[in-house]
Amino acid sequence: MRKLLQRLVVHNFTLKLIALVLAVGLWLAVARDPIAEVAVDVPIEFRNMPADLEISSEQVPQAQVRVRGPERLIHQMRLSDLHLEIDLSTIKPGQRTFDLTSHEVQHPPSGLEVVQVVPSQLHMAFDARLTRQVEVRPRVVGSFASGYHLGRILVDPPFVTISGPRKRVETVDAAITDPIDASGVLDQANFVRHAYVSDPLVQVLNSDPVRIAVIMEKSGSGR
Repeated sequence: MRKLLQRLVVHNFTLKLIALVLAVGLWLAVARDPIAEVAVDVPIEFRNMPADLEISSEQVPQAQVRVRGPERLIHQMRLSDLHLEIDLSTIKPGQRTFDLTSHEVQHPPSGLEVVQVVPSQLHMAFDARLTRQVEVRPRVVGSFASGYHLGRILVDPPFVTISGPRKRVETVDAAITDPIDASGVLDQANFVRHAYVSDPLVQVLNSDPVRIAVIMEKSGSGR
């Protein structure tokens, strides 16, 4: 019996020794690299957005992705390694709720596991895109010279093109400018300003500034 045990131990001794060393090394590596978890704020990326559609929600929140794995890999992870995608190819105007799970997290680093996404759902609103022209209304302020009043305001161009979600664009009456201080103007003064719309979801497509001529008239003239 003793000789049998000796033969079993001696047989393929080198291979058994190598296997033992590898097993001990693997155990030590695991023991020295404990499991860790980290929460990463990740922007939500929308892909395949229909050309005639707009997001009508004012705020698109970020998602917090919680990743778990060996501490060594957690420390090596870069923020650019994670991104969360939502496919909008089938979206129509209206409200839509999306589930945010590990399936929406693209290309997590090998060896790490996405365990949770917060929030678990995202509620968004969509509307058809509308583009139209609105007039430019300059904001003229200031203390006018004694005996003068504001006569005419000439605007070039008088209209600008705006674009955005249909319901938001339809409520815009006009584009306005930054304040124009006409204090002390006795005849005519020229100004350059950009036109804008206060609604953050509606953009002015014209990038060129607007030229405004403020023309004063003497009070009582023409009477």
